[in-house]
Amino acid sequence: MEFSFELIALLFAVAVIAGTIDTLAGGGGLITIPALMLSGMPPINALGTNKLQGCAGTGTATLLLLKKSRIKLRHIRPLILAAFLGSVAGTVAVHFVNQEYLTLAVPIVLTFIAGYFILYKPSRAIHLGKKIGSKKFKYAVIPGIGFYDGMFGPGTGSFFTLASVLCRRAKLVAATAVAKPLNFATNLSSLIVFAAYGNVVWHVGLVMMLGQFIGAWVGIHFLYRINPNKLRLLVVIVCIVMLARYLYSSGWITA
Repeated sequence: MEFSFELIALLFAVAVIAGTIDTLAGGGGLITIPALMLSGMPPINALGTNKLQGCAGTGTATLLLLKKSRIKLRHIRPLILAAFLGSVAGTVAVHFVNQEYLTLAVPIVLTFIAGYFILYKPSRAIHLGKKIGSKKFKYAVIPGIGFYDGMFGPGTGSFFTLASVLCRRAKLVAATAVAKPLNFATNLSSLIVFAAYGNVVWHVGLVMMLGQFIGAWVGIHFLYRINPNKLRLLVVIVCIVMLARYLYSSGWITA
């Protein structure tokens, strides 16, 4: 697959923006996966390449959080393993799915996550749902989200955050921090499987990795200073714009 310098530069910029947003609020895949698919990549290659560049963002965020002692690895090691294994299963499964179904999944997932961000109120989420046991959380909720990330992925970081808030009644910022190593585990395990199947466009992914690194660095330095509510509108707008662009490029809507 050949890509022009201009297109690769654009994907680099997309990765910077996605890395920043993903670190702060999750949902970076809402930007990168549609962008990769709009670049002309087949869906399965877009998913594999997205995992490569996504590892840089979530990995950088995880290392910075560990360095700042915002998270303790020993407290979340079982959750990391559960997320890793769930993602492996999901990534293997996606290779047995018709790519036409993956194409159809893009607008469905974008619509769902846009609705989720519109309705989700972080400041009120603490009052929703009931706290579940640690075993159910570790053996059902976390692997389930990991499986989704392996199958598709957009919004996984947000789902990990939301799960911690609703199921374990964690504070939003703390839940956002814990979501980073979990998301890194799912990205890494999924990347290993995609690479084994030969579905990673390495030169594009490596350039986007640099963008993700920059975005994650920026995001982490604002994570404990910014109100996540302010990011919801931005993510919703990006999601809707991407959805409209994808439907237009697919011929589902016309000008």
